[in-house]
Amino acid sequence: MTRSLTRSRAQSAMAVAAILIGSFALSACETMQGFGRDVQSGGEAVEDSSEDVQRDMN
Repeated sequence: MTRSLTRSRAQSAMAVAAILIGSFALSACETMQGFGRDVQSGGEAVEDSSEDVQRDMN
């Protein structure tokens, strides 16, 4: 009976760990998407500035 109870607790702990890891992975994906949008926005700002400089030079 003790071995069965220990196995049940281990399975519960593994399930909780899997849920936590999954939630961290999902939040990391969202963070990376936000980072990608920020980098893209910064690139567009640099592109716009360089176009302005090129226009001013002509």
